[in-house]
Amino acid sequence: MPINDLTCAVVLLITSVLQTELLSAEEMQINNSIYNAGNRVQLFVDQDLVSSSKNVSFNLHEGLKHPDNPLLKAEEPFEGWKLQIYGTVLFDKEEDIFKMWYFSDATDEFPHFSTHYATSTDGIHWKKPLVGTVKSKSGAKHNAVLNGYLLASVMKDNQESNPAKRYKMICWRQKPAHGAHLMVSPDGLNWTQVNEKPFCRSSDVITGHYDPYRKEYIAFPKLVTNNRGHIRRCFGLSTSKNFSDWTPSRPIFKADARDDYGSMGRIESARHLLDVEDDQKLVRTEFYGISAYPHESCTIAFPWIFTINNNARYGNHEGPMEVQFASSRDLTRWDRSFRKPIIPRGKKGEWDEGIQIGASTAFEYGDEIRLYYSGANYTHGTPCLYREKNTGRKTKYTCNIGLVSWKKDRFVSVDANENGGVLTTVPIKFSGKHLYLNAKTFKQGSIYMDVLDASGNRISDVPRMSFTGDEIRGKVQFTSGNSEGFSSLQDKLISLKFHLKNCELYSYGFHD
Repeated sequence: MPINDLTCAVVLLITSVLQTELLSAEEMQINNSIYNAGNRVQLFVDQDLVSSSKNVSFNLHEGLKHPDNPLLKAEEPFEGWKLQIYGTVLFDKEEDIFKMWYFSDATDEFPHFSTHYATSTDGIHWKKPLVGTVKSKSGAKHNAVLNGYLLASVMKDNQESNPAKRYKMICWRQKPAHGAHLMVSPDGLNWTQVNEKPFCRSSDVITGHYDPYRKEYIAFPKLVTNNRGHIRRCFGLSTSKNFSDWTPSRPIFKADARDDYGSMGRIESARHLLDVEDDQKLVRTEFYGISAYPHESCTIAFPWIFTINNNARYGNHEGPMEVQFASSRDLTRWDRSFRKPIIPRGKKGEWDEGIQIGASTAFEYGDEIRLYYSGANYTHGTPCLYREKNTGRKTKYTCNIGLVSWKKDRFVSVDANENGGVLTTVPIKFSGKHLYLNAKTFKQGSIYMDVLDASGNRISDVPRMSFTGDEIRGKVQFTSGNSEGFSSLQDKLISLKFHLKNCELYSYGFHD
């Protein structure tokens, strides 16, 4: 990709202060050995809350690509030959419109990388309004809102009292004063940098978002370091409560042996695209960036996995890129049980077969989760990235923007076949009168639930519950009358025992 990645080692500053759980101290009742589920939806993206399971499997669900992909193409003279979602898409509820900040390489109009702006009424059909706020070389109208800045992680802050700071941005500045910077804007078009020096350590790629559940700003900066015998792209974490004061960057995403052992499989799938032969001494896996989705009970991450097969002919590294899946309840320990694409890799000849990169954040829209991503039909070391002439730019090789989505919270499911299986949660505290499931039962499938006390014994005066159907928020029914629901159990530690048959269970949650 177009950013010049650093290849020197960076001394990482590691803090020993760990992030707390999503719950506050009051919610945790000063006892972090008890998980307070509250009235939040609990996903099965990890097994932290699973006490035991039998005859079930945990399965990752790939997102559904939109049939009209790619949705945005490089069609304007001020955009260059490729478009990348080194930026953000958000749905502005106040204005009832989708807004996108995306990236283009240098052009005759703009000497440096530029950030552009697009809008849509449905998130599918996009317009590029000529509302550009930076000066172009010819003076022609355009839609660029920043020049020399990229990776625009944009947030609209409706709680901000100063209208001039309604929009906030985490980005990387090319030059001068290259590094991670903070921007503010009254309208998302006219931007002002608010820090003189980089606000955290970052080699170049950085993404960020605001987490409404933690009530803090999150940044994922690139930290290049020596890892498993190679100088690699890794990623860290920096957080802020006020957008001004940030914690030092500390590492959280580093490739491990399992990543490296999977390298050759990913390389073979892209063999027909590679520009150079493999060098087994250089084959490895690195992280190229992090997309995120703040959920009420955890944080979902979509790491961009870069698989290197060799050094590239014209500098940098060669290899394909895909988007995988991770989750964390504290932003420190990340579960990466599934080391495979969460966005389906493009098939041979398709627009996104070589490189996939996610937007800074995924977001909820209606009953679905949307993640916009850029896809290219070439690899990271392809000569077209480094040599302008006679390399197939915008003809043989393209990079565009598309969309992938999931039904709400349906990233990972607990599955059981017709023979049935059982899953029991750890003891939890909760609030809420009724239990709801995000689940899907198939032909002759069913879900039954028992309530257990902290020692694992069934609470006999709580009737068994049942669920059938395909619902994102399906209310569980008691098999016999129970007018109080779970009200009488709210001060007790309980476990849920799920009896599953021919079904997929995605999450559970207590609500009033």
